[in-house]
Amino acid sequence: MTKSLTGKVALVTGGSRGIGAASARALADQGAEVAISYGASADKAEAVVRDLKAKGVRAKAFKADQADSAQVERLVQDVAKEFGHLDILINNAGVGATGHFADAAPERLRTIMEVNFFGLTETTRLFLPLLKLGNLPAIVNVSSVIGKRALPGSSEYCASKFAVQGFSEALRAELDKDGVDVLVVCPGRTRTNFMRNLLEKKTGRIADQSQGQSSEHVAEATLRALERGKNEICLTLSGWLMVTVNRFWPGLVNWIAARRARRQIV
Repeated sequence: MTKSLTGKVALVTGGSRGIGAASARALADQGAEVAISYGASADKAEAVVRDLKAKGVRAKAFKADQADSAQVERLVQDVAKEFGHLDILINNAGVGATGHFADAAPERLRTIMEVNFFGLTETTRLFLPLLKLGNLPAIVNVSSVIGKRALPGSSEYCASKFAVQGFSEALRAELDKDGVDVLVVCPGRTRTNFMRNLLEKKTGRIADQSQGQSSEHVAEATLRALERGKNEICLTLSGWLMVTVNRFWPGLVNWIAARRARRQIV
């Protein structure tokens, strides 16, 4: 069954740029009312809101650090006051770093997990009562293809996305009785500023994002999957191939990953 997004109320975390901003604009194009949360980019968030309002939909930006449960609780109250309920929660906010695990301080792992996993799960927990008041509600967790097959140089980021994958699979079964869908989106290489905003850059080579898919492509694919009630999508041909080859020939992918790790050493 295809679900219409017209008139839905959606919240996109990390909605001031990249995949988050593209998702907010795509939702508005479909006639959804959109709230976005942002961490520090107030000017960018307000620019996105102006774009959304220009499309004729209600939109508002809220400042909230996803790793701070008190700020997320306030975000729930703000969204409820402004929109009354929530139909779609897109957990998009995230951070990353590059560098081999042995060379990193423990704070790097803790920061990544706080934002990418604990922030996502706590945001989901706090918004569930509001979502259950929604119309055919859905949760979208933005993961990564390296949350299905890890690669060297991003071990903590991969771990956070593997955790999102496991959490989403269990949550989907738990919320089936409540009629809440859970969609996992696994983008491959995407043209965003994500690599420019890493917590640390400690590998000799960083993947060239300029050859990746656009944020708009990820957003459009996400909304199509939402409308069709899909559980998971894996984007980019190279990402899909890596996951598929790993399923049948994991030893080959391990060999390739090890060679890649040796090339990353500065």
